[in-house]
Amino acid sequence: MTWRRWWKASPVQVAATTSELAALQQQLAVAQAVETERRRIYDDLHDDVGSRLLSLLHRVPATEQPLVREILQDLRAILSRERSVEGSLLEVLAQLRDETEQRLQSRDLPLDWQQRDGLPDPPLNRAQTMHLFRIGREAVTNALKHADAGRLRVVIGQSGNDLIFEVTDDGQFDPARIGDGRGTRSMRNRADELQGAIQWQQGTLGGTKVRLSFPLPPAAAGCPAVTDRATIPP
Repeated sequence: MTWRRWWKASPVQVAATTSELAALQQQLAVAQAVETERRRIYDDLHDDVGSRLLSLLHRVPATEQPLVREILQDLRAILSRERSVEGSLLEVLAQLRDETEQRLQSRDLPLDWQQRDGLPDPPLNRAQTMHLFRIGREAVTNALKHADAGRLRVVIGQSGNDLIFEVTDDGQFDPARIGDGRGTRSMRNRADELQGAIQWQQGTLGGTKVRLSFPLPPAAAGCPAVTDRATIPP
């Protein structure tokens, strides 16, 4: 409503506009309160749970210390990602690679990270950042905890306007294990939120391949695209 129209508006229109503004202000106040409480919870988790894990690290036997370190690292990574803001695609992938390398190093496992040159770098909003990071993180977690993997390969490429993200391990491929567990459901839901698709199949390393594809944001439309399909070499 322009300034001139405002003066010509009827009392009913003015009242409706005022009511809408009041409703928006209330929604904003609620959102700010939720964000404040979320930050408080993150701080409590970091200070309380984090300090207890550090204390536990120095009390457990040496054989159990790698597990405690991994749990502590997981907690820090989760809090870091939850508190993050929007970033670009390549920034998210760089952070995911860094965390994955640290997780595998704690288990003395090699990481084969293959990222196609020339990938576009569109900005991602907070939700897209979180969904992509969490899917990649859960795929790595499943390979380490359930597949008894000794090697991990991550391949990232592009097919048309879709990003292709694959995680393959050399562990045991068990189709029956890929069911309706909480982790699997969460990955499917996150892929849906990205308007993409996720699949589990036997990989070329003998273990499980997790393949995520989702359309890149429109901002990437002007970027050079790789038209051939990104796959994991044998």
